[in-house]
Amino acid sequence: MTDWQRVAILGLGLIGSSMARILKYQGLAKEVVAAGSRRAHLERGIELGVIDRYTHSLIEAIDGADLIVLAMPVGSMRAAFEAIYQVWSQGQRPIVTDVGSVKGSVVEVAIDVMGEWPSTFVPGHPIAGSERSGVEAGSAELFRRHKVILTPGPNTDAGAVERVQRLWRLSGAEVLQMSVEDHDRILAKTSHLPHLLAFSLVDSLARESENLEIFRYAAGGFRDFTRIAASDPRMWHDIALANRAAILDAIQLFKAGLGQLERAVEQCDGAVLEQTFERAKKARDHFSFMLASTAYAKTGNTMTEYHVQPGGSLRGKIRVPGDKSISHRSIMLGALAEGVTHIEGFLEGEDALATLQAFRDMGVRIDGPEEGSVAVHGVGLYGLKASEQPLYLGNSGTSMRLLSGILAAQSFSSVLTGDDSLSRRPMERIAAPLRLMGAKIESTGDRGTPPLRIHGGQILHGMEYALPMASAQVKSGLLLAGLWATGTTTIHEPAPTRDHTERMLQGFGCHVEVGQGWARIQGGQRLQATRIDVPADISSAAFFMVAATIAPNSDILLEHVGVNPTRTGVIDILRLMGAQIEILNERQAAGEPVADIRVQSAQLHGIEIPEHLVPLAIDEFPVLFVAAACARGTTILRGAEELRVKESDRIQVMADGLQKLGVEAVPTADGMVVQGGALHSGRVDSHGDHRIAMSFTVAALRAEGPIEISDCANVATSFPGFVELAQRAGIAVQAIEHTES
Repeated sequence: MTDWQRVAILGLGLIGSSMARILKYQGLAKEVVAAGSRRAHLERGIELGVIDRYTHSLIEAIDGADLIVLAMPVGSMRAAFEAIYQVWSQGQRPIVTDVGSVKGSVVEVAIDVMGEWPSTFVPGHPIAGSERSGVEAGSAELFRRHKVILTPGPNTDAGAVERVQRLWRLSGAEVLQMSVEDHDRILAKTSHLPHLLAFSLVDSLARESENLEIFRYAAGGFRDFTRIAASDPRMWHDIALANRAAILDAIQLFKAGLGQLERAVEQCDGAVLEQTFERAKKARDHFSFMLASTAYAKTGNTMTEYHVQPGGSLRGKIRVPGDKSISHRSIMLGALAEGVTHIEGFLEGEDALATLQAFRDMGVRIDGPEEGSVAVHGVGLYGLKASEQPLYLGNSGTSMRLLSGILAAQSFSSVLTGDDSLSRRPMERIAAPLRLMGAKIESTGDRGTPPLRIHGGQILHGMEYALPMASAQVKSGLLLAGLWATGTTTIHEPAPTRDHTERMLQGFGCHVEVGQGWARIQGGQRLQATRIDVPADISSAAFFMVAATIAPNSDILLEHVGVNPTRTGVIDILRLMGAQIEILNERQAAGEPVADIRVQSAQLHGIEIPEHLVPLAIDEFPVLFVAAACARGTTILRGAEELRVKESDRIQVMADGLQKLGVEAVPTADGMVVQGGALHSGRVDSHGDHRIAMSFTVAALRAEGPIEISDCANVATSFPGFVELAQRAGIAVQAIEHTES
């Protein structure tokens, strides 16, 4: 059964002909009719088989259509809506969507002609294109792995939105929604301004007397930057006028930054130049690296797999990257402190960089990171500024939950969003108690998932709150909100969780009371800048602890590892299973206990994991399941239901992977039962979960043959350089990348 009886496409250029191809090739429409002014293009559409018939009359094209796609220049929209109004007045109610780069002016025309926002009008904008134009340039693959933004109005028919979403998803696109105003403001900066700059630069240089020499010796950077100046002039003429106000704002923003650089060059101010270039480079690196699969536009999709050969042993000394939890908190508290906080050992992984970029977006100057060194120029508790766009937090649940507590107390409103994985994770566990403090937070759907909309200007009140389940992230978010709350905020937890927030707050001069199962903070305290030495992350070290334990003839020293007692559950569990682990050279670093950890090969045996250790090792269970698979006998885990709402359902995903490798692993509602045995060769899916990917890399040490692990790109969220460090330690792993275009 086809989705549409008749589709009218008004404009058969690049976008219109691409949509026609999708409709025809996938059999989504019984008839595709095109309208336009250029007969040759329309006849070529018939020859290519992408349309069934054409007409020069807009009325004739749309009469009887159940879907109308407006794919003409923005300046031609009035004529289209006048034609739609005629069939509308005859009682026809086709669904209407457009593909324009500007939404505000199109909606204004629709309302002006129709008298109201038509209930079946779903404005849309595919963030995809080419310098080529015309029906020949179209492709059924044009929108694949690109974003499409829909901007329905408050009274738009939900069924119409759903049908348009389905059409775009069948084209291979990812569909997003935002308001008309947000769309035009953001696109003015990310698309319209760059096009205007490219047109302006090429035009200015072309008018120079030495223009031939200029273009003859132009390097690749010039060609890359000015490539978009080859775009359709008429289309960009229409866009520039249609989105005039937002583009002028973007130009003013750019002029201010360019003026600062001009003054710095004129005054030979190298410090300003270096700071500007450093911030720009770090921001560019961050978004290129972190948002490769979530940017508004992309030309391909790089997939990473791990291929791991069996066997091997681990020897020598290694230091894993800095602790992710402490790295997050060092940026947050440094930004809220008064003065400059200097950080060493900062984890330059995607999650921690998401936190860093969020505070840059809120006006905080942050220098670095440069080989783990960061300087945060604090703005105090009341110095943050509203971000001009939603704060994108990638895959980081820590960033979202802790920032919720901070932003709930600000005078401005904020939107927190993330990647596909984070957008499925429950946020009501932090939003609900914050509302009890007086915050106004909107989450999405029945499960309270992102995006989170946090309304500013609320007065928070201290409270006494018992966490329904142990969560360091929720506890931390509430304690941070307590900095701005009136009175005292006391949080009770049912089991011990990591206490990095309490320790670091004290390091910034804040008085925090801590007792058995509770923490308390008094509102109104100020934070003072400090120095922080981030210890190596015990969660990252855990992969090498298990690896050295299960691989014969291994003896490895893990240096400067954080051994906070709320994080050492993995050591306690491994020791109960028979692991040979020594804690050496214990000391303090910035209020956190650190030590060197020596691990030697050992024969493990299955155990029933004590439930009091579960919260102290919640992130390490994927690799502990690998240890269980290599142990003699049965290992039983209970009380770990939180594993089902991490980056993946870690209980089910690990069970599926172990079963593919021949291990008897039975998932339960809150844990798993693993029967130790031989590990076979095989291919497993990490489901984009970094800890799953690294855990199965470790498993290959005891496998009978190679193990291939798919979807491993997200390892960079917590452990940049994992493959290189694993190779140096003695694991035969290779990262294989390939691009799906």
